[in-house]
Amino acid sequence: MRVLGVNAVFHDPAAALVVDGRTVAAAEEERFSRRKHGKEAVPFSAWELPEQAMRWCLDHAGLHPSELDAVAYSYDPELASDEGPGLEPVWERLRSIYVERAPHFLATALPGLDPASVVYVPHHVAHAASAALAAPPPSNGSEGTAVLVADGRGETTSHLAGAYTADGALEILARQPLPESLGLVYEELTQHLGFRRSSDEYKIMALASYGEPSLDELLKDRIAYLGDGLVVASGVDWEALVPARRPGEEPDRRHADLAASVQNRMEEVLLQLVEWLYQSTGLSRLAMAGGVALNCVANSRIAVEGPFDEVWVQPAAGDAGTALGGALQVAADLGDTIRPMPGADLGRSWDEDQLREILNDADVEYERPDDLVAEVARALSDDALVAWFQGRSEYGPRALGHRSLLANPSREENLERLNRVKGREQFRPVAPMVSAERAPEIFSQGPLPSPYMLFVHEVAPEWRDRIPAVVHVDGTARVQTVEHGDDPTTARLLAEFDALTGLPVLVNTSLNTAGRPMVDSPRDALECFGSAPVDVLALGPFLVRRARADGARS
Repeated sequence: MRVLGVNAVFHDPAAALVVDGRTVAAAEEERFSRRKHGKEAVPFSAWELPEQAMRWCLDHAGLHPSELDAVAYSYDPELASDEGPGLEPVWERLRSIYVERAPHFLATALPGLDPASVVYVPHHVAHAASAALAAPPPSNGSEGTAVLVADGRGETTSHLAGAYTADGALEILARQPLPESLGLVYEELTQHLGFRRSSDEYKIMALASYGEPSLDELLKDRIAYLGDGLVVASGVDWEALVPARRPGEEPDRRHADLAASVQNRMEEVLLQLVEWLYQSTGLSRLAMAGGVALNCVANSRIAVEGPFDEVWVQPAAGDAGTALGGALQVAADLGDTIRPMPGADLGRSWDEDQLREILNDADVEYERPDDLVAEVARALSDDALVAWFQGRSEYGPRALGHRSLLANPSREENLERLNRVKGREQFRPVAPMVSAERAPEIFSQGPLPSPYMLFVHEVAPEWRDRIPAVVHVDGTARVQTVEHGDDPTTARLLAEFDALTGLPVLVNTSLNTAGRPMVDSPRDALECFGSAPVDVLALGPFLVRRARADGARS
C-alpha cells in the first residue's frame, strides 16, 4: 500500500510517505517555506496544507498522486465539537469546515489525487501510531507496547493512554477531556513568562533548572493526577503566583521558580499516569508522543523512576509527527506489516554533483579535501565553529548530525558564543553529541543509547570540567549518541576529534539562527553561513572557509 500522511491542523504542517509498511520519506513544511512551525504566514496558517512537503515525498518515491492508495489526515472532524468547556465555538467550527473540505484542497494541490482516498485519523491516534508503530521491536518481541500521548489538545481531548497489541491493534484505555490539559498548562506558562506559546516551551524546561519548585504546594490542586488515567490541569491563576514577565525583561529567580514548580508538577503527574498505565497493561515497553513528550527532563524521570523497562519517544513527537503516525495507522488498517522507522533522517538530500553546481552558482570559494572528516576534526580542535550539512535532513525539531552546528565542548565560553551566533537566551544549554560506545563512561541516569536527544543524563563529575560547554547548570546534559552503523560519517568525525583531543564529544546544536527553521537545503546552509559568524561549512564532501580580515581563509 502507498499511503501519504498529512498534518495540517493546529501547527507544524508536515507530510510523510509509507510504502508497503516502510517509512520512505517525511518532511515538515517549514523546511521548504522557511516559516517556523508554519506560523509566520497569513491568518489561519496553522491550517495550511504542506504542499511542498507532500510533493517532495511523492517525487522522492517516484509516485504520482493517482498511485496513492490512501491519504491519512491527522484530524477527525466527526470527533470535533463546537461546544464544551475550554473550546472556542467559532474557531472550532471553522476548523471543522476546513478539514471537511480538505480532500478537495488536497486534490487541488496534488492533481490526479482521488478525494475519496482521504481517510481521517483522530489526532491522538495518529500521535500514538507515530510512537508505537514506528518504534523498534521491543526486547520481548512477542508482547505489545503501552502508549502515552500528551499534548495541548486534539479534537476534544488532551491525552490518550492505551496499548498496541503485538499485531498492531490499538486499545484505548483513557482519554482526557478538555479543558484539562498538561500541554495547555505548559503553553500558558510559556506565554506568561514572556515567550511564544506553542513554540518556546523548551525554553521553560531550560529555565526551570535555574529555580526551585517553591510554588509546588500552591499548584497541587490545579495540576494533579485524579486516577484512572485522568488528570486535572487547568485554571491556574498565573498572575497570583508570579507577575508576568514583560517583553525584553530578563527572567529572574521568581520566573525560574515558577518554571521549576510547574515542571515538577507535570513530572509528578506523568509518573503517576505511567504507573497506572503499567498496572493496566502489564507491558514492559512504553512509547510516547505528543508535544509533552519533547520534554526531555520529564522523559528521563519516566525512564529512570517509572515502572517500564523500556521507554521510546518518537523523535518528531510534536504535531509534525502525526503525518507519519496517520500514514502508519492507515497502512496497518489496510493490512500492511509495519516496519520500524529507519531513523530521523527522512528528509531531502543532494548528491555531490548537485552540491558542486549550487556552490558554483553561489560563486563562493570552496575545496574538496581528500579527507573532509579529518579537516573538520582539526578545525574543531582549533576551536572553529562548523556548520555540518550531511545526508538527509532530520524529521522533527532536533538536529542529529545532518543539519548541525558543531563546536569544541572543552571551552566553556563556546556556550555563550553559540547562543550569540544563534540569537538564543544565555540560560539555554547546548547538547553533547557522543560516540555510543563511549557514552556510558561520561553520562548516566538516563537511557543509553539515546540517538534522538530526547532524554537528559547526569554528567560524570570527572568529565564536567573537561566538557563544560555542554553541562547545564544542574550538572545534566541532553545527550545524542551516534552509532557507526547509523551515521558512519559523523561517527568517524567523533573518533577523529577524540584522537586529536581525548574527547569523544562535540557540541551539537541545530543549524539555524533565531526565529528561522532549521537549515534544510544547501542554499539555506549557504545563507546561514553567510549571515552568521561560523568559521567552516562542511557541505557534503566540500568545505567552505570564512575569509579572515587579512584575506586568508579560516
